[in-house]
Amino acid sequence: MKNLFIGNLSFQTTESELRALFEPFGPITRVHIATDRETGRARGFAFVEMAEDSGAANAVTALNGKEIGGRALRVNEAVPKSDRPSRPPSGFAPRGDGGNRNGNSTRGSNSGRGGKGGRERFSHEDYRESARQPREPRW
Repeated sequence: MKNLFIGNLSFQTTESELRALFEPFGPITRVHIATDRETGRARGFAFVEMAEDSGAANAVTALNGKEIGGRALRVNEAVPKSDRPSRPPSGFAPRGDGGNRNGNSTRGSNSGRGGKGGRERFSHEDYRESARQPREPRW
């Protein structure tokens, strides 16, 4: 039993269309079109589980790159989540290179601010003689 990944699907592709596309290559155990949790709209990829390994291999060679619904399909054997390389979660990803917001590194280079790079740019001594602004009360 082989699980196939079908990518670059048209958002209008239905489960019956996928079944009709893969049935000439052998019996199909399951078809799953991935949908967005919030909107319920298709996400553009699906999984087809085929009962015979030889039929799955034939389907990959025959259908990979075939144009369906104006898009060239990407068909290959699905890789289980545990075997895939891990990606950092979206949102915060530590860079490790000291990069700033636009991706430029500030470590060991002159960042254009007084010839000092990194943390040496600001000092508390710069503000010692200025009047301190009163803080707004927190309640």
